[in-house]
Amino acid sequence: MAMHKELNQFKRTEVWDLVLKLASHKSIRTMWVFRNKLDESGIIVRNKARLVAKGYKQEEGVDYDETYASVARLEAIRLVLVFSCIMNFKLFQINVKSAFLNCHIEEAVYVDQPPGFVNYEHPNHV
Repeated sequence: MAMHKELNQFKRTEVWDLVLKLASHKSIRTMWVFRNKLDESGIIVRNKARLVAKGYKQEEGVDYDETYASVARLEAIRLVLVFSCIMNFKLFQINVKSAFLNCHIEEAVYVDQPPGFVNYEHPNHV
């Protein structure tokens, strides 16, 4: 069920299109990462599944040139909190279920179909 939710999120946000794999292009393999979400008393309330790229198979300069991670540093968070206290700003917290980087890439990226969810009509597509 958790894997279906993850794939439905991809469909809703139109993250990928299924295309025929070309012999001249390498594709990135994928794997599922699972995690149990617990409540305050340690009881499992739901399961999460994330489809991730096996990035350790890539080589710098061959498969990619630069990497970016959208992570806030602790110092930046502290600075925002201090500034908001001084200026009497209201702060709100939100929980983002699925976040995608909003940038356009110039090259095509080919990713293998998720394990266990290969399209039976197009098994050689990526």
